[in-house]
Amino acid sequence: MKLLGVDSGGKINTAYIERLNLTNSNSLARFVRKSMNCSKILGRHTHAMNFFQAWYNFVKPHKSLRLSVDQGRKKWMKRTPAMAEGLTDHGLDSQGANGIQDANQ
Repeated sequence: MKLLGVDSGGKINTAYIERLNLTNSNSLARFVRKSMNCSKILGRHTHAMNFFQAWYNFVKPHKSLRLSVDQGRKKWMKRTPAMAEGLTDHGLDSQGANGIQDANQ
């Protein structure tokens, strides 16, 4: 429940939910109201969400997760959430994210 921002009193901090909604809306056009890209077929919507989750967690490096390194001119090592959790030791490309998605089905 830590992911949802639940504090010790059992209350969910809505800032985490609102941030998640904003990230989804900015990244997926199908969540924007009154757009031509809205999801009309549940299967396509599900596939778009699965791909977005794989991309967000395995491909996209997050600035807040970077590590300080001292390798000459390189000051930071970029990390994805999957790297931070120890699920992988390197970032994947979009093709690798497709492989993760296919393996889950």
